[in-house]
Amino acid sequence: MASKVDVVTEDYKEKYGFSDPVDSYAVKGTKGLSERVVQEIVRMHDEPAWMEQIRMAALRYFLDLKPPAWAPELAEIDYQSFHYYASPTNKAAESWDELPDYIKRTYDKLGITEAEKKFLAGVGAIYESEAVYHSLQGELTKQGVVFSDTVTALKEYPELMKKYFGTVVPYKDNYIAALQTAVWSAGSFVHVPEGVKVTTPLQAYFRINEKNMGQFERTLIVAEPYSEVNYIEGCTAPVYSSQSLHSAIVEIVARKGSFVKYTTLQNWSRDVLNLVTKRAHAHEEATVSWVDFNGGSKLTRKYPSIYLLGPRAKADIISVAYAGAGQVQDTGGKAIHLAKDTTSRIISRSVSKDGGHTAYRGLLHIAKGAKNVKSTVRCDALLIDPQSTTATYPYMEIQEDDATVTHEASVGKVGEEQLFYLMSRGISEGDALSMVVNGFL
Repeated sequence: MASKVDVVTEDYKEKYGFSDPVDSYAVKGTKGLSERVVQEIVRMHDEPAWMEQIRMAALRYFLDLKPPAWAPELAEIDYQSFHYYASPTNKAAESWDELPDYIKRTYDKLGITEAEKKFLAGVGAIYESEAVYHSLQGELTKQGVVFSDTVTALKEYPELMKKYFGTVVPYKDNYIAALQTAVWSAGSFVHVPEGVKVTTPLQAYFRINEKNMGQFERTLIVAEPYSEVNYIEGCTAPVYSSQSLHSAIVEIVARKGSFVKYTTLQNWSRDVLNLVTKRAHAHEEATVSWVDFNGGSKLTRKYPSIYLLGPRAKADIISVAYAGAGQVQDTGGKAIHLAKDTTSRIISRSVSKDGGHTAYRGLLHIAKGAKNVKSTVRCDALLIDPQSTTATYPYMEIQEDDATVTHEASVGKVGEEQLFYLMSRGISEGDALSMVVNGFL
């Protein structure tokens, strides 16, 4: 009997795995990775010279690098097989009526319009390489809140973009960051003025439609002192027989006393390689919260990190992963304590089923001089069947004696006694298994 976990994955193609026509795209970039392709992106965006210089430097750096040994799949990717740029429209729409019919139908199916009407402060829709729609409630606009796509922000907020772009995740940070910086398109730019509290969430939705597509969104969120913002992103793609590549960089700057919550609901199809760098800088008394769910993709490598730069800064990372047949979810979190009186919490839960593999990969670093640090790390894994696997790679660098650190980890299986007890009370096997999994999470 199929469990509810099965139903979620089997229904993916019907709910999210459809594709739209691609013969009406406004622009589609040359296939492959080269200086010419990067220059095409610069020209199509009409970008300033300083951004072109960063892109070209990142490309040259990437081409000179070798893939890291700990991620062997990166060496197997044919980076010349992807389209690095495609746009279904010539500009982002300001209302749903301005969008092409097939794009409106796509987001109607995904529930974006309904969500916006009900409770969202702002919505951004990223389709392939470009933003096709952005909306922000008038009251927030009056308060000076900016919610734009990053391409538009280059033109309308050049000083802010130049000040913060690449300061949290520079292109030399890692192998994929170099590639992403060279070919990025779209993503969200959020700027919240000092003291402004965005009490309802902003949402972005990332959609890959074309096969052999590389989507490289770049998101930058700047929360000025004592401001608050809650940002949610969702991701899906059609099901194809060939691979697509999704590589994002998210940079968060949380100034003194600010609060930023960033939630990801990742449900890519199982032909997508999902390689993401997410990092935040938390200054004095700032709080940054990552809530990260990964249920789709063929392979995910994602470890949201928070650098605690000022006294009394707080980090909260919650990572949840589900790996089914043919899936690898390599996820976790990093907390880097560089100031005194800082606190962090990393909580990881993973479920493996039908031969899927999950891994927790985390880092806790407490620098010398960062006194009175308190940190909790807990990673728990649940195996549904004997074919599934899990692994844990916790890494801790404690360079200060005046610190309180706890670490817990567990791996468990669904007990036959639990299922028998529930089924003896008239609950079906599928519902019983779902109850056990939900209770664990």
